Amino acid sequence: MTTLRNTAIKLPITQVLHRTVKIDGLDIFYREDGPKAAPTVLLLHGFPTSSHMFRNLIPALGDKYHVVAPDYPGFGNSSAPSVNEFDYTFDNLANVIDKFTEKVGFKKYSIYLMDYGAPVGFRLALKHPERVQSLIVQNGNAYGEGIDNEFWKPIKEYWKDRNKDKGDGLRSLLTLDATKWQYTAGVRNVEAISPDTWGHVQPLLDRPGNQEIQLALFFSYGSNPPLYPQWQEYLRKHQPPTLIVWGKNDPIFPAAGAFPYKRDLKNLEFHLLDTGHFALEEDGVVITTLIREFLGKQLTK
Repeated sequence: MTTLRNTAIKLPITQVLHRTVKIDGLDIFYREDGPKAAPTVLLLHGFPTSSHMFRNLIPALGDKYHVVAPDYPGFGNSSAPSVNEFDYTFDNLANVIDKFTEKVGFKKYSIYLMDYGAPVGFRLALKHPERVQSLIVQNGNAYGEGIDNEFWKPIKEYWKDRNKDKGDGLRSLLTLDATKWQYTAGVRNVEAISPDTWGHVQPLLDRPGNQEIQLALFFSYGSNPPLYPQWQEYLRKHQPPTLIVWGKNDPIFPAAGAFPYKRDLKNLEFHLLDTGHFALEEDGVVITTLIREFLGKQLTK
């Protein structure tokens, strides 16, 4: 029989809830934790994952903040209509998430921008600058320097010519090997990366019709660089307090995409971490600590 004793370790007592709300006929799944009266942190995930990428961060913030992480259409536990039933563009993903924030009653929020979360989140910020209290940017690009590398070359060719051959050539990015690579490239210790990550992601990518969804979004990503000047102007004009926590060894969004934020932001905390694309997997404790310190300063002013 084990006897439980009091210790000096104090852990926050939180309960992550798993909910679904209807948006334009779609089931949008989200994870939620924390008191609704507390400042809200909206966590926007990247490709090819979902709110699952925030599974450890959510309860680590939920004692003090209202933390919400939705899955986009086609990702995670949200509805995944076919490309014939839903137009998979970043404009539409942002529109769904905008309606989601209104449906769940967000008035103001901080946004965690990661990978695909950046083009979704910056669209929200541009539309509702008065709602954004701060930004947390983790390998989320808003500058041309961030996509000037080898990874993006075949995708940029697809933007120029959306033909079947170029699209089929990108299907290799949807394989198990590619998914593992996204999680492990650039990390210090591959043994720190849980196989539960690709074990969660790959079966969702392998669903019938999901490759077509992802190819549509690869193509739609080409709509983002023309908007970079608007996003940068938003940063210069509104000066949202911003925390950069960037995996500097990321071969997709390398550190070259992090430095330009310094040009446009005055209230900026800047941290390059010695890890890869999914920085939370290896440096979750570091990032959590930095977020708590950052939000503690910014949201209590």
